[in-house]
Amino acid sequence: MKQDSFKDFVLDQLGDVPALGCKGMFGGFGLYAGAKFFGIIFKGRLYFKTNDATRAQYVERGMEHFQPNEKQELTSFHEVPPDIIERADKIVRWAQQAVDVASSRVMKTKQIIRKTLSLVATCVLLAARVSIAATNGAATLPELQARLGNQVAEERFSAAMWGVKVVSLDTGKTIFEHNARKLFSPASNCKLYTVALALDKLGGDYRIKTSLYANAKPDHRGNVAGDLIVYGRGDPLLTARLHGGDIFSALQPLVAALTNAGVKRIAGDLVGDESFFRGSPFGSGWVWDDFQNYYGAEISALTINDNTLQITVLPGARAGERCKLAVSLPTTQLVLSNRTTTVAANGQRAISILRPVGENVVYVSGTLPEGDRVFVEEVAFSRPALVFAELFSEALARNGVKVDGKSRAVNWLDRQASPLELTKLVELGSIESQPMRDIAREIQKPSQNLYTDLVLAHIGAVQAEASAGNATSEDVGIRELEKFLKKAGVRSGDVRFEEGSGLSRNNLTTPDATIALLQFMNRHAESRTYFDALPVAGVDGTLKNRFKNTVAEGNVRAKTGTLRWASSISGHVTTAAGERWIFCIMLNRYAAPDVEHSARAELDRMVLELAGCKARSNE
Repeated sequence: MKQDSFKDFVLDQLGDVPALGCKGMFGGFGLYAGAKFFGIIFKGRLYFKTNDATRAQYVERGMEHFQPNEKQELTSFHEVPPDIIERADKIVRWAQQAVDVASSRVMKTKQIIRKTLSLVATCVLLAARVSIAATNGAATLPELQARLGNQVAEERFSAAMWGVKVVSLDTGKTIFEHNARKLFSPASNCKLYTVALALDKLGGDYRIKTSLYANAKPDHRGNVAGDLIVYGRGDPLLTARLHGGDIFSALQPLVAALTNAGVKRIAGDLVGDESFFRGSPFGSGWVWDDFQNYYGAEISALTINDNTLQITVLPGARAGERCKLAVSLPTTQLVLSNRTTTVAANGQRAISILRPVGENVVYVSGTLPEGDRVFVEEVAFSRPALVFAELFSEALARNGVKVDGKSRAVNWLDRQASPLELTKLVELGSIESQPMRDIAREIQKPSQNLYTDLVLAHIGAVQAEASAGNATSEDVGIRELEKFLKKAGVRSGDVRFEEGSGLSRNNLTTPDATIALLQFMNRHAESRTYFDALPVAGVDGTLKNRFKNTVAEGNVRAKTGTLRWASSISGHVTTAAGERWIFCIMLNRYAAPDVEHSARAELDRMVLELAGCKARSNE
């Protein structure tokens, strides 16, 4: 069967489905229905079976060379698995209902139809490419090495930098390396290093303590004279996300610690004390336009709700009215400036949110059409210790404990002027975080920047406390990391970090260093904890939607990393031959020509080659 174009082939196979999607698109419902259907087609994978000669050509040259004008011969077309067909049928029926709803609207636009057909073609092409890569693994190591070498040498990477190293855990043999000793920006692969340091220095059972201090114990009536100090040491997990969306449920153990001490009233202020950490609330090398985003949340020893909240925007009842705003935390520390407008149903959906650096005023502007869906954005707030104090005061009030004074916060600079002598205070109660093994999982799976930098600062603060130094907690933490890496066998100068999470564009490491780290942690007493914390391909974390229906799904465990010009993935894979390999793949300064050849797609392509390899390193 020959086709004059790849799109014609797709149309022949899918029949009227694209037209169905196009017809419904102008109704809004149809667009979603079409997208869902095409998603099912992609998820189910459309398999192409070719003759041996053509398949070999595909494998050698890469599926990106399959162009419509080449008129490649496809000997047969495999159907999607039955369970996927059943799901697709449901989507088609759903889409038809959407078409019925939208049919009264004007819906004739050739441009939309062309874009829809292009989308279908792209989905099928991507699915075919993944399928072929997954089912035609290299039979020998030289073949695998040639494939990987050919990939990094492709013309579109001429201005980019690849850094790759693959090693067998079973034999210790290096399978492949390219620029393995060059320095790259690893992005969130930095978390591999910080988590390893935490598990090595503190251990998987380690817990971070938050204390409640006062000048004296409560009197016989439960009254505390003076202030109550909530003294944080960097517990990252006091968050609504892990407590059914209820921040007061997260704070309840701390409330219980106080009420168990017999406290019923606090005569002074409720003080949120974040002075355990010394230094800036932002990581070294962070850029200012990251600060309002959830991934650039402030680093505080007294962290609450990931130091972020959600802002929800809903259209007003009619055009011309302000949109309705809401926040997910009941705090007065954040002020919303509503500059939005509800427009007619066919108007533009365009909402922007700005929180200037260091302020807790959020400017919400733009438009939402009448009847439009909700707009939600997560925003980092400033001065988290003050927000913590206010929310904890409210939690106490809900439990019958009265605070006569106000909520306020102090940091390390305040304590320079007015030092806190904990030995002269009474600890009324305390709580401990979940163990470090759980924190490690909460860092690695979703790639949580704040938690990583809290752990690094905690290590630095503990060390500085023991040595009475004046360096920032972050700086001391980095020094501890350097000591650990020397013990792990990482070559001096191969790792140059400023902070722990990888948000800094100035952090640098080599593939050699990452492989040495993975080898060391594979032999470590906390190896199981370290391994289990990594995202699992196609299952959870940042790999949940990657490698679906491939040989990598449920097999690859790896940490991802993404900045604008830096992409990385490093971790473990079991090959088709049953051998355990570790890998580090970094791609820097790559400007993708299209979605199909995105940095992520290129990394995944290489990982699939490793997972599908049928050769063993000792053969």
